[in-house]
Amino acid sequence: MPNPFVHVELNTDDVAKAKQFYKNVFAWKLEDMPMGPGMTYTMLDAGKGVGGGMQVKPMAQAPTQWLPYVEVADVKATLAKAAAHGAQVVAPYMEIGEMGAIGVFVDPTGAGLGVWQVAKKPARKPAKKKPAKKAAKKATRKAGKRR
Repeated sequence: MPNPFVHVELNTDDVAKAKQFYKNVFAWKLEDMPMGPGMTYTMLDAGKGVGGGMQVKPMAQAPTQWLPYVEVADVKATLAKAAAHGAQVVAPYMEIGEMGAIGVFVDPTGAGLGVWQVAKKPARKPAKKKPAKKAAKKATRKAGKRR
């Protein structure tokens, strides 16, 4: 199965200016989410298609740019595979709360790309089934009470 693009993220020095610009140009819905002391991540809802976010650049020397993310089954394995083929890992595996995990690499041509692993949901225990005889007896008793 191919790996789809699932998220795009703007890394910038001026999130407020970017929010105003993109809200005016595209009418995107933007919602700030506190991420810790002095840190905010702005979620971007484009209505349909891939959503994304905006944040202050995590590294001051990094350029202001949009960074796409591709969904993968395993961030660590994908980063290792990318590195083996000439990429430079610039953001190693990092868990993002209960949502999943990310990593970022720069490919051999200089382009940055993020990878996203959706959090695995804990396996649900199947509902206990009542034995057929017990369920039939219960149904018979209920039917008798209704008469």
